[in-house]
Amino acid sequence: MRYELMLPHHIKTAIDEDWPMVWPVGPLEYHGQHMSVGMDTLCVVRTAERLEQEMDLVLLPTFWWGPASYAVEGPELKGSLQIEAEHLIPVVRDIFRSLLRVGFRNIHFFIHHQSENFFQGMPTDLAFRTAARTALFEFLERERGEGWWGDNGMADYYDAHERGADPFAWIRGWPLMDGEIISQYTFDHAGIGETSLMMELAPETVDMDHLDTSKWYLESAKEANREYGAKGAEMVLQRMRRILTESRLGG
Repeated sequence: MRYELMLPHHIKTAIDEDWPMVWPVGPLEYHGQHMSVGMDTLCVVRTAERLEQEMDLVLLPTFWWGPASYAVEGPELKGSLQIEAEHLIPVVRDIFRSLLRVGFRNIHFFIHHQSENFFQGMPTDLAFRTAARTALFEFLERERGEGWWGDNGMADYYDAHERGADPFAWIRGWPLMDGEIISQYTFDHAGIGETSLMMELAPETVDMDHLDTSKWYLESAKEANREYGAKGAEMVLQRMRRILTESRLGG
């Protein structure tokens, strides 16, 4: 259910039943002449929307603002919007802090942009992870007081951690594609992988009549097809479904 459409009794039900909350995150970045600037984020949004049709979840309004960077192309007539990572942290921290105070404990942000090395970290996901950890530490100290972790009542912390009761798991971040998916599906920038994926998830955002393969990273896009995109879409859908289902079981 979309958060902006929820009434308070919907929110209470979602919290009481531990519905996972999904937050699609990403920038607006140039993806060649043949594809929309929202690609990185739209692939997360459209996957979450499909999953929303089959399971109970809260879909938070999409966060479109992030460090697109100009590593691929400059912004002039190309459309990339660059918001510095350090500017994101206080805003995202406030949002996480608010969600925790509302009562949510099963929050997941998903990112596709620059996520092939997610566990090493890139500006967008690092900003969100920093904001999440800061919000969690502040919330726990506010609710439990200073010295909460060192209190004798927390003696079972590590055992609880193993059982999935770790409070730092209340907010978690994920790449849309993990290593297993990338080993089976092409991870690129506006090439065959991303173009095919958008042909399946958001076909209205792809116009192959405008494909320009003059840059190396666009050459493979001419081989893009919806069948290949459907394969990638199904893999990311299965992964997101598994993550969210296990999160409700305390995994």
